[in-house]
Amino acid sequence: MVALNSATAANMASIALGHVAREYPQKLDQVLLSDGDLAPPRDLHPIFFGSFDWHSCVHGWWSLLTLRRLFPEMAEGVEIEQLADASFTPEKVAVERAYLDRPMTAGFERPYGWGWLLTLHLEATRHSDRNWGRELEPLARAFADRFRHYLQILTYPIRAGTHFNTAFALVLALEWAERFDRGLAELIAARAKHWFSDDRDCQAWEPSGDDFLSPTLIEALLMKRVLGEQFESWFADFLPRIDEKQPATLFTPPTVSDRHDGKIAHLDGLSLSRAWCWRELGYPQYAENHLEAALPHLSGDYMGEHWLQSFALLALLSGT
Repeated sequence: MVALNSATAANMASIALGHVAREYPQKLDQVLLSDGDLAPPRDLHPIFFGSFDWHSCVHGWWSLLTLRRLFPEMAEGVEIEQLADASFTPEKVAVERAYLDRPMTAGFERPYGWGWLLTLHLEATRHSDRNWGRELEPLARAFADRFRHYLQILTYPIRAGTHFNTAFALVLALEWAERFDRGLAELIAARAKHWFSDDRDCQAWEPSGDDFLSPTLIEALLMKRVLGEQFESWFADFLPRIDEKQPATLFTPPTVSDRHDGKIAHLDGLSLSRAWCWRELGYPQYAENHLEAALPHLSGDYMGEHWLQSFALLALLSGT
């Protein structure tokens, strides 16, 4: 079984260090109300200005902190510490937090970036020798408040295989909420059960052309997290032919025809996130071909390099 080791960790850390502070190219998520709203990424987002877009920078940082904790002796650890100390300051966090108070920012990074920010904060709190968790907490609390409101007004879940997927964001948010906000954790569980409890015999009409998440498997992973002992019977009804490897698409790595195309390159992420889900769901044997298809492509083109290592890390951590 493919596993995380020190060499792989060092390679991932090197990749992430190469993009979390790389300002350009940059794809901003911003509604302009006037010429005065135009500003360089580093002014708008003094922490998360790298990695091509805000959310990729957030989970790039999650990768770095996670690797620093798991492999404290790796050479890249000192650079991670220095960069994090310079980035996670009260002044910079205040600017990131103030951005959320601008008009027409309710949809900013919703819900994908929200979930990743909570995941980053949770990881930051595990580094007891640093103040990173304390500094990031106001930003995490702000996104938790946004989650709470959003879940109360969202009538239907979003089942896309991209950033808008509801189940993926809730998987990320739930672990944070179970530690820091019990009310939010209960709301996540209630909404997940409301939306997905009656799903049966999933046909798995995937992948779409730019998926990096499996709507089928990420829904199953969320339900495993919220159903407890009831999950086994739900999963048997949800994917009743899993022992026959049906639906076949779930067991077949997607074809990535052009890794220079940012959207098509998403499909490497689909392989990695499927591997993560299969391992978390208790079927590691179905993860290996997905890992083998995607792991060689974590670097080499910036369209994948600015984000894929985070999904590789999710998959490899699930095997430990």
